[in-house]
Amino acid sequence: MGHLSTHVLDTMNGCPAAGMRVTLQRITDAGVETLKDIVLNQDGRNPDGPLLDAAAMAAGRYRLLFQVGAYFRGRGLALPEPVFMDTVPVDFGMADAAGHYHVPLLVSPWAYSTYRGS
Repeated sequence: MGHLSTHVLDTMNGCPAAGMRVTLQRITDAGVETLKDIVLNQDGRNPDGPLLDAAAMAAGRYRLLFQVGAYFRGRGLALPEPVFMDTVPVDFGMADAAGHYHVPLLVSPWAYSTYRGS
C-alpha cells in the first residue's frame, strides 16, 4: 500500500524542525490544489502520520511548500529582510500510486537538500 511522507531536519541547530508549517499541493493542468496544511511535530514529521495514505494516493505531480523563513524566525534567529530563503518549494512526481514516497528536507537559513527517501 502506498503513502507519502516527509521529515524535516534543521541542520543549523542539529534537530528536527518542530513547528515548521508545510503545505502539500497537487499540480494539474487545471491548476494547483492545496490538499493539506500541517505543522510538524517534535520529530519533524506530520503528527497525523502519512501526508497521503493508500486511499488518497494518486499518480501525478505534487508540491511541498516548507515555511523555512518563519520557522527560523520562530526560533529567534535574526534574519535579513528579505530572508534568503522564505518558502522552499519541492516539486515532485509520483508515478506509482501503490508506491512509498518519502520526501525529506535538510535545511538551514542558507541552504537545503532533498531526495527521495525510503
